[in-house]
Amino acid sequence: MTEEIGLYIERVIDYLPRMLESLGETGIMLFFAMLAAILMGIPVGTLLYLTSSGQPTEHRLLNRIINALVNIIRSFPFLLLVVAMQPFIRQVYGRATGDPIAASFPMIVIAIALYARFVEQSLNEIPKGIIETAQSMGATTWQLVWKFLYVEARSSLVIGFTTAVISFVSYSTIMGVVGGGGIGDFAIRYGYQRYETDIMYTAIVLIIILVEIFQWLGLKLAKKLDKR
Repeated sequence: MTEEIGLYIERVIDYLPRMLESLGETGIMLFFAMLAAILMGIPVGTLLYLTSSGQPTEHRLLNRIINALVNIIRSFPFLLLVVAMQPFIRQVYGRATGDPIAASFPMIVIAIALYARFVEQSLNEIPKGIIETAQSMGATTWQLVWKFLYVEARSSLVIGFTTAVISFVSYSTIMGVVGGGGIGDFAIRYGYQRYETDIMYTAIVLIIILVEIFQWLGLKLAKKLDKR
């Protein structure tokens, strides 16, 4: 038993540089996905809310178009989305696999759609009295969004973002199936394909730890922002 543990530790040490490199690649993919979710997911989700029925800036046609796009992207199996985007990624970036930046393209698309829906749901949970108060004070749409909606929904937005990020971690591991790099690619290439299941399970444990860290940080921040 002691000898087996010793051999396992030796293998982990041998693979450690590549394992850390894979974690770095996962970090790059997550960074671009999270950035896209914040910079584009929030505006898209806000637009979905503002153009919905009964809102001050109701626009049914625009709402239906955006809503349809978000639904299509979210319901599209991620692996098939990755494959479908290969020609586009190759055209834009020059390569479609073997690079964490190239692998970030599909994650950016799904990140925007996924978090946009979370944002819309968070804003829909805001009591109508808040909207009425803002309107009675003569708030513009911009002021309504920044000084009322986002302030009131900040805790829910953080929880939604945390949930989205955990999904991004899952999506990043799928990129390993098509050689996109990251910890998922490491688990397949050095664990599964070489029949070294202990290395594969080590990678899985690292992924679980990563998810738990994001979950803990997100819930802690959401609790701090919740002033109710």
